[in-house]
Amino acid sequence: MAGLERHKTLGFGACAIASSLWGCGFFFGKIALAEMSFAHMVLYRFLFGMVGLLPLLVTHRPNLSGREWGLLTVASFLGVPLQFLLQFYGLSLTTVSHAALMVGTMPVILAVGAAIFAHERMDGVGWIALAGSTCGAALIALGGKHHAGKNEASLAGDLLVVLSLAIALFWILLNKKLMARHSHIVVTVYGILLGTLMLSVWVPLRYGMPPVSGISTKAWLALAASGVLCTASTTLLWNWGMTQVPASQAGVLLNMEPLIGSLLGVLVLGEHLGPSAWAGGGLILAAAITLTTHSKTHVGGGNAAVPEMLV
Repeated sequence: MAGLERHKTLGFGACAIASSLWGCGFFFGKIALAEMSFAHMVLYRFLFGMVGLLPLLVTHRPNLSGREWGLLTVASFLGVPLQFLLQFYGLSLTTVSHAALMVGTMPVILAVGAAIFAHERMDGVGWIALAGSTCGAALIALGGKHHAGKNEASLAGDLLVVLSLAIALFWILLNKKLMARHSHIVVTVYGILLGTLMLSVWVPLRYGMPPVSGISTKAWLALAASGVLCTASTTLLWNWGMTQVPASQAGVLLNMEPLIGSLLGVLVLGEHLGPSAWAGGGLILAAAITLTTHSKTHVGGGNAAVPEMLV
């Protein structure tokens, strides 16, 4: 029992570190976006991430069936090109602090996803938390301008970030299913490899070749940090943590991301959060903490701990 509790504690710690590092991703991304398009920034981010994962490609060989390769390919498409291109296009239209606060909706999105796929029934506290989080997201989004100028928040940008998070839900669930049979390292490394290959084909075809000259050292360092720290390291840590704790319980730790991201946006980039954004962010954080610490769910049949699609 003590060993299980220790692994659970380490799992929560890994998810918390991953979420904190993810919170730096918008900050580093905004630095690079000053000198290149969102699509080229995402491509470089994952190319740098793969550099950090190359040793693991050599030491960990995949042993996936044909069906599992198909599942990993779908997860990689959802989790890398689709999620990140939408998310950072949204960031290009809004501010770091707004985008980061919108990530606070993710724990609730995870909880709703678990309820759907595991047939869980949330209690009254859960529904109140869900309503509070929805109101918080609305306050943040509606606090932005409908047509953003430079360094201004926008409704379109905020909503694109939320859409990318809904897509990320399925990436998390599919990875969880694969990690029931394979190591988190194999799922992480080969999943990111597949996603990076997709980006390497799509981005040059759709947006042209990424720039090489004329990019400042500051931007290159931001890209390297976003790749190694905010992509490779975070995904390894998160996926390992997900093998130790349930997704619904780990979800609250994702609140480290909006906290770190919004603080960096305000304190380092000098962004301004209006009263509605502060109120909305507070509602989202309170709802996520309430949902994962006080709300109870009941599962109608099956395994209460693992949704059917994850088995």
